[in-house]
Amino acid sequence: MKISPARKIAFDVLRRVETEGAFASDLLHARLERAGQDAQPLKPEDAALATELTLGTLRWQRLLDALLEHQMTRPAARLDVEVRLALRLGLYQIRFLERVPAHAAVSQSVELVKRAKKKSAAGLVNAVLRRAASRETGTAGGLVATPGQLWRANLPQPKGHSDTLAMEFSHPTWMVRRWQERFGEVRTVELLRANNHAARQTCIVHDAARQEEATELLRKAGLTVDAAGFLRGAVRIKGGSASATEVFRRGWISIQDEASQMVALLLGVERGHRVLDVCAAPGGKTATLARAAEDALVVAGDLHAHRLHGMGPQLDRLGVRNVARVALDATQPLPFSGAFARILVDAPCSGTGTLARNPEIRWRLVLEDLAELHARQVALLRNALELLAPRGRLVYATCSLEPEENEQVVEEVLRDSAGVRQVDACDALRPHLAAGVDPALLADAAGWFRTFPPEHGTDGFVAAVLEKS
Repeated sequence: MKISPARKIAFDVLRRVETEGAFASDLLHARLERAGQDAQPLKPEDAALATELTLGTLRWQRLLDALLEHQMTRPAARLDVEVRLALRLGLYQIRFLERVPAHAAVSQSVELVKRAKKKSAAGLVNAVLRRAASRETGTAGGLVATPGQLWRANLPQPKGHSDTLAMEFSHPTWMVRRWQERFGEVRTVELLRANNHAARQTCIVHDAARQEEATELLRKAGLTVDAAGFLRGAVRIKGGSASATEVFRRGWISIQDEASQMVALLLGVERGHRVLDVCAAPGGKTATLARAAEDALVVAGDLHAHRLHGMGPQLDRLGVRNVARVALDATQPLPFSGAFARILVDAPCSGTGTLARNPEIRWRLVLEDLAELHARQVALLRNALELLAPRGRLVYATCSLEPEENEQVVEEVLRDSAGVRQVDACDALRPHLAAGVDPALLADAAGWFRTFPPEHGTDGFVAAVLEKS
């Protein structure tokens, strides 16, 4: 039996996520772009299904494994990777995708495990998925069954309320418990629910004078285009990939979450400012900073030279020429003699604000990682502040919701940084907001920039704006 292109792509991406620690969204983007250039280009519906299967299977991994283990004599973790993935993919289709016939989900998963040279496991995959298909509970809310119905009907009662939510929304229990303590019950449930829905595709339109024309060209390409929630220069896209359009190839737009766009704007870069982007790759914020600085130098640093190299095509597409890329370890003193008027520290972090976009993070992160991340982030911020010019501005940002990576980092560094103070995050942002948007929606009482996925419809970012006297 021929395996569908979508299932092949999903299986291959999931295997690399599991075995190489890669990120599914990056792999999907590269694989779908390559498939679109084949002699027989991938159909849009196949690309959409590949994305749904990949990210959906990752989002619901805990619940899927629990359901599988209920029908087997051994834990899913003890199965060969290829067998485990074929079972997850098949069960996801049976339980969550009402338009996929159960027999197709079963047979295609059997063929996938054979293709992976695990033919001896074909019988197991067939038997487990057939049993799962026979227990289908009917349609509810667009799913074959809601997640709550699935575990309540098929699994023992979890231990405690946090564990119940963690099973129902397929998150680690320790993560859910922390959020309940910090955000309260209602906001935690909203966050869990938001993390299990597809992240919005948002684009930045680089030239305001071209926004109307760019929007029209996107619509002519068959995409649905709407104004974004907060920024004048941002639009939301549905119905396809913006990266496949002519307006993208011309360099008029880039795909970037709206909160990520706002972080770069917090710096208030103007023409002539010498700018340092400490952790620059993949370069979306760097491009915004470079365009604002015009002919002034923007230094883009990153620990990994190959990631800096990977920024090249995007900078070329956008026509950005004033960026110098430097491989460096910013946890050590930085190798520059002059000061910078503007510095961005978009620190490597846990990424708990991006779980809708990067669902695999929830399964890789452990509580102990936060202390290690905190130590690195403190070092990054301290070293960057050493290069901030008098009356200069530095933005420290993460896409994490955890205080260890945000408030606790800034507080620790400011305790021994004379002449540096935190200022209101929204001052520089005001000119870029759409008409009627209240800046107070994007900052807390202490002046921190904050976005919360279920409330803002963006990734979760936190940022502090620091100035040196």
